[in-house]
Amino acid sequence: MPAPIRPHLALVAALAAMALAALAGASAARAASCTPPKYPGSGYFTSLTVTNVSCATGRKLVKAYYGCRIKKGRAGRCTRKVLGYSCKETKRTMIPTELNARVRCKRGARRVVHTYQQNL
Repeated sequence: MPAPIRPHLALVAALAAMALAALAGASAARAASCTPPKYPGSGYFTSLTVTNVSCATGRKLVKAYYGCRIKKGRAGRCTRKVLGYSCKETKRTMIPTELNARVRCKRGARRVVHTYQQNL
């Protein structure tokens, strides 16, 4: 009787290994580093990372956030939702000639993180 059990254990082990590999691949597939869009003003978007959202949506959100922020001046801050996302500058440094910031936006499980440098 022990002989029939061994093939079942091997099958269970193989299925478990495949399930773990699929889970690892699924979580990696949800996060992506994307090419940032062209900066609308004088400066650069320096990075763009998205989770559970496409790169195209991330680029659209980044540009919309820029539009919201710039309404309050060159060094302004956006204080409202942008395309349904809550955005917050988690780091901001300024010198007389430039502004550098990191922005995190979230909407449920969707995340968009970008950094930018704006010339002042």
